[in-house]
Amino acid sequence: MFTSEKGVVEEWLSEFKTLPETSLPSYATNLKDKNSLVSSLYKVIQEPQSELLEPVCHQLFEFYRSGEEQLLRFTLQFLPELIWCYLAVSASRNVHSSGCIEALLLGVYNLEIVDKQGHSKVLSFTIPSLSKPSVYHEPSSIGSMALTESALSQHGLSKVVYSGPHPQREMLTAQNRFEVLTFLLLCYNAALTYMPSVSLQSLCQICSRICVCGYPRQHVRKYKGISSRVPVSSGFMVQMLTGIYFAFYNGEWDLAQKALDDIIYRAQLELYPEPLLVANAIQASLPHGAMKSSKEGTRCIQVEITPTSSRISRNAVTSMSIRGHRWKRHEQPDNNNDTTELGILVIPEISVTNVAGERTGNGEKGRTLGEIDAQHIQGVQETTTDPRTESKGLPEIRRQKSEIQN
Repeated sequence: MFTSEKGVVEEWLSEFKTLPETSLPSYATNLKDKNSLVSSLYKVIQEPQSELLEPVCHQLFEFYRSGEEQLLRFTLQFLPELIWCYLAVSASRNVHSSGCIEALLLGVYNLEIVDKQGHSKVLSFTIPSLSKPSVYHEPSSIGSMALTESALSQHGLSKVVYSGPHPQREMLTAQNRFEVLTFLLLCYNAALTYMPSVSLQSLCQICSRICVCGYPRQHVRKYKGISSRVPVSSGFMVQMLTGIYFAFYNGEWDLAQKALDDIIYRAQLELYPEPLLVANAIQASLPHGAMKSSKEGTRCIQVEITPTSSRISRNAVTSMSIRGHRWKRHEQPDNNNDTTELGILVIPEISVTNVAGERTGNGEKGRTLGEIDAQHIQGVQETTTDPRTESKGLPEIRRQKSEIQN
């Protein structure tokens, strides 16, 4: 660590101690624009033997419990790097050098599992139903499955998953380590839209390192440092995939693609079904080309949404449209008297509705237009049902005309 970077961190430590409480909001707003400070803090965290690591962790915890939203997010951006440093030190069995990092992680965890009144939080998640539209699908495009889901949802069978209450922890052990770290990643993912690009880059890099350290792929990735395997849990990998999925569409395509491949590699070795399911679903939904989204622009995942309004065909079939269609065909010129397909006849000379001024025979005045049309349609059907009469369809209909008129 250079002397200039060390000076930036020391100035930051002394500045916050003398800061009055009234100027805390303006200080928190300007803090996120200090890129040199952020890069210097990353270097302090990456050096477990640094003398500045303990005061930095203490001040980051003070930021988190201050109640100021901007200061809380400032601490959260370093969470992936803190998790990696703790796991790396734990894998090397040098627990004493990670005491301040462990204290910071435990402090953030114990603050997040309770509300402002000190009561334990219970988080609830409603599993979306396929019968209800969302930004990802329309029920009408699913077919019969949507009808089944709709019938189930009407009976109040929507499934709600609860998380919590989580117990407070005084220290991290091998039994509760990934329970705490998984919950911390869940808190980090809840604030992903506020994380800067350097934090997303750190997330992708630590996910790759956690998954390949101690395995043959570590030599392919050329990761130096620890060579022992870092144990992971299935839920922890799913939370890593959530952040990586966001990084894909927010300017970190290459790093996110590498991290996704490494997570699939590790999940296959560990035979974890949940990370494999989520990772393969993400991989299948990715576009073929790299996303070139702006890092300073609006961060979102673009999806195509079909219109929700019902579409009514302009060519709806009605009795008037059928009658008008028959009139148009009667008025067409006799260009082709042959029948090309069974049941499709061109009849230019017949008019059973007395349009051309034909004289109606005795006894036909009381017959309605609907009865005459019905007989006409029945005559066409009787003529075209037998394939042998295909070439004789026109003379048969003409004989029917003469019978009607006589």
